[in-house]
Amino acid sequence: MARPNRRRPMSQINVVPYIDVMLVLLVIFMVTAPLLQTGVDVDLPQAAARAMAADSELPEALVVVVDRNGQFFVEGGRRLAPDELAETVQARLAQNPQTPAYVRGDRHVEYQRVVEAMVIMQQAGLDKVGLITDPPPDDAR
Repeated sequence: MARPNRRRPMSQINVVPYIDVMLVLLVIFMVTAPLLQTGVDVDLPQAAARAMAADSELPEALVVVVDRNGQFFVEGGRRLAPDELAETVQARLAQNPQTPAYVRGDRHVEYQRVVEAMVIMQQAGLDKVGLITDPPPDDAR
């Protein structure tokens, strides 16, 4: 008795739709990634001062931001009350006593709030607190 010539069903997974979905997701992430900014937007005052190292060269630096509403922010946009700011400074000093510290104060914020941030940081144990400004435009030099 002869066997009938039957084909076995093909059992392969078609990955082309998965690749299409992955490419669409990749494009979406590439378009939206530049739009996602961490931190607080501040309009820095301008001053002719010696340039300091870039943020990427000072990863251990503690930068406190005072926005135009006088609120304190630290480490990528985490809002802090004054007592929380002191605790954060003390915790950073416990990790590294030589931690450099800077205040980025918005040009439109009351100077009192910038000074308050500096005083809190010094009372928490920092000896030196620097101010971050924008350089003046080239035509103003």
